Amino acid sequence: MAVKFTGCHIYVQFIDDAARRTIASVGTRDKAAPTDVKGANVANATVTGRRAAEAAIAQGIAAVVFDRGASRYHGKVKALADAAREGGLKF
Repeated sequence: MAVKFTGCHIYVQFIDDAARRTIASVGTRDKAAPTDVKGANVANATVTGRRAAEAAIAQGIAAVVFDRGASRYHGKVKALADAAREGGLKF
């Protein structure tokens, strides 16, 4: 589970490193993303984390490795991870 935050958007990808392909992805720019919350903030990270967990479970993914990149584990990164865990993913 790779997470990328920009100033305005959040992107989550579930990547199979062995096969070198993306299995599922979720982001704030998706058409299915709720439009009532804007920006890359804690509220939007929580919603995106729940949506990411749903997308992963739909593809048969139950356990992931959380790749937060250079982002520190606090604030919106922590909110996204907690929401994904509540959605059923195991880290």
